[in-house]
Amino acid sequence: MSTEQTRIYLDYHATTPVDPRVYHAMEPYFTELFGNPASKNHAFGREASGAVERARAQVAALIGAVPKEIIFTSGATESDNLAIKGVARQGGNGAGHIVTLTTEHKAVLDPCNVLQHGGTEVTYLEVGHSGRVDLDPLRHALRDDTMLVSVMHANNEIGVIQPVAEIGALCRERGIPLHVDAAQSVGKISVDVAAMNIDLLSISGHKLYASKGIGALYVRSGRPRLKLQPQMDGGGHERGLRSGTLPVALIVGLGLACEICDQEMEAEAERITALRNQLVDGLLAGLADVRINGDLSHRLPGNANMRFAQVDAESLLRALPNIALSTGSACTTANLEPSHVLKAIGLDHESSLSSVRFGLGRFTTAQEVATVVNDVIAAVKRLRDALLIKSH
Repeated sequence: MSTEQTRIYLDYHATTPVDPRVYHAMEPYFTELFGNPASKNHAFGREASGAVERARAQVAALIGAVPKEIIFTSGATESDNLAIKGVARQGGNGAGHIVTLTTEHKAVLDPCNVLQHGGTEVTYLEVGHSGRVDLDPLRHALRDDTMLVSVMHANNEIGVIQPVAEIGALCRERGIPLHVDAAQSVGKISVDVAAMNIDLLSISGHKLYASKGIGALYVRSGRPRLKLQPQMDGGGHERGLRSGTLPVALIVGLGLACEICDQEMEAEAERITALRNQLVDGLLAGLADVRINGDLSHRLPGNANMRFAQVDAESLLRALPNIALSTGSACTTANLEPSHVLKAIGLDHESSLSSVRFGLGRFTTAQEVATVVNDVIAAVKRLRDALLIKSH
């Protein structure tokens, strides 16, 4: 078993450590360059404002946007709320129709539920065992009063990547805005908002090696102009869409994190995919009755969501105290009910509760993966043996 001195982190979907380069870039803006970017009548404020605009350009470059289309928020949850509620409520009465998927993050599903109580109709499209949506049901779900389609780019639990470019083309044909929750995909795989016909896109800093508490919303500019109802009032910051004094240090960190991803993403994805394959191949070779949840060919490089028959996932995690793994979304871990994502792809109650999410990232090593493979195999065998003894 791994020891306390060799704790291993494989929960990169829940959060990532701040890259040391990002941390060092942020430091001066806590102490020396502490100005308010809205106070442009003196040097302190102008320095802060300049840093914010540089970061805005860095974020925009990563996703193929222009800087003025980037709105800084506290994270992807706020970005999702601003996008979904902002579109639905911009007309004043909240009437209309939204299309989304059953496998979306709660930061999308919960705002949709709130809007339903206010009179908005919401269609929740099912996905198949692969976790990917079929375009035909989506096409048929679109109506004359559909005001938004919201689809997650890459799922936070099973890592499955949706055909966003095709969905975007379909929405653009009908003149319907497309919102994409890209918290898990930005910085990991290529995202081009123009090529993919995306109108709104949510970004989370702490999923791409920046700080917690910072994120962004891409809002397409141009014509026809996309209008959003602000969800926070008080000062008119960020083109009037998100009031509040900007956290300059966090924004600087997000900007540099995006620039690093832009430069290193391709090589990093190749390395992490190889490590993921090492993990999956090792577990499949060492254990019987192990299955991968969701489509393996359309998946984030660092994701492996696997189910171990006859093993309770919570018990497996307790048997591996020095390896950070997850049974599902970090935003719903207090809930011991089966994951809504795993249920949506057709897993039964028992299979859902035997599933574990492995999340690999920038600082994962081959030696760590080898250790995890050995420890997981040993723990699963012990738990299965204990169950066999108990049943007799």
